[in-house]
Amino acid sequence: MGISDRIWAALTSIVKLEDKLNRQSEAMRSQQQKIEDLTARVIRLETQIELLTSTAILERLGGPRT
Repeated sequence: MGISDRIWAALTSIVKLEDKLNRQSEAMRSQQQKIEDLTARVIRLETQIELLTSTAILERLGGPRT
């Protein structure tokens, strides 16, 4: 194998690695967005649970509020 073949193989390898890196980067961005969406959903659920819990406690202490 000549030097030009080695250079060509190295360049081909670099291009393949760059492509793989770009795909991994996109996948990571997508996963990060999903994590952020789920975090927001959990925060909303926690808020609803806290509101419902405090409402139930107030109703037990002082009867129903109207």
